[in-house]
Amino acid sequence: MLNHYNMCNIINNFSLKEIHTFGINVRAKHFVSFESIIELKEIINSNVFFNNKSFILGGGSNLLFTKDYDGLIIHNKITGICILEDNNSNIIVEVGGGVNWHEFVMWSVSQKLSGIENLALIPGTVGASPIQNIGAYGAEVKDSIKRVYAFDIKKKKLKIFTNKECKFGYRDSIFKANLKNKFIITKVEFTLSKIPLNKTTYGAIQEELKDLNLSPSPNNIARAVMNIRIRKLPNPDEIGNGGSFFKNPIIKTSDFKKLQKRFPKIVGHKTSEEETKIAAGWLIDNAGLKGYRKGDAGVHNNQALVLVNYGNASGTDIISLSRMIQKKVLEKYGIQIEPEVTIL
Repeated sequence: MLNHYNMCNIINNFSLKEIHTFGINVRAKHFVSFESIIELKEIINSNVFFNNKSFILGGGSNLLFTKDYDGLIIHNKITGICILEDNNSNIIVEVGGGVNWHEFVMWSVSQKLSGIENLALIPGTVGASPIQNIGAYGAEVKDSIKRVYAFDIKKKKLKIFTNKECKFGYRDSIFKANLKNKFIITKVEFTLSKIPLNKTTYGAIQEELKDLNLSPSPNNIARAVMNIRIRKLPNPDEIGNGGSFFKNPIIKTSDFKKLQKRFPKIVGHKTSEEETKIAAGWLIDNAGLKGYRKGDAGVHNNQALVLVNYGNASGTDIISLSRMIQKKVLEKYGIQIEPEVTIL
């Protein structure tokens, strides 16, 4: 029998248009949110959960719906930021999975803490950040995560993952691979430094700080990153998008050097002596696709890595566009670029 909590809170035929950043007009058969582990357990024990497939939704960014979701969407709304340890060099802070990521970044720099300032203005929630191992401007969230608390759906109990156990990779983790859809992240512990890390060598951060006449600090770096992102990236509140649609491909450095001979301006950064990460945005732009539009699906005018919904694009319109881009890039450079977004 369906328990009282879920009878009151599960919504049928729920529109998802306003709670994912692509703004695709799709609906969920069932929708429910939770603000605590107790509420989450009640959802997991309900008949609606038992009888339907389910998907955990955070901030709804980095996600593309291609059709109505014939199941239960579970929305994580666990909040709270709590300092667990505080010493001379760093603090350990526990953050609810439903906390808005950018708001957490702003909290950290307001406390003069360092580690995640380069990740300012990335959409989504804290709970989603380890799944994707979000990263930007020379930083990745794995560098600051200490532990991840996740609810085991099958065993119906909480498990704590160390940083190492999360098996972080480039835009990847165990939660996106072996444990996909098996755990729900409820909170994350971060180690943040009291000593400024001042990572300014990647992208245009140094130049932006110079233009602003600011010296490096966690707050100033966050401000510089925000300025750059606002100029380059569309606001999801104004135009539907899921942020960077494609991963930056990593290829052999020897292959990159061959490409450099053909395309001297190609943008790449060494990840090791053997491998180089190439800017997928540059590949798309120089394939002549920046600003390309077909119907209401398009490539953003300022950042070719971002696919946008100009109003009434369907998820299949966006997918069709992404496949055309992949084909063009493969034909021109011999490189297969892969989506970064989750596609449902």
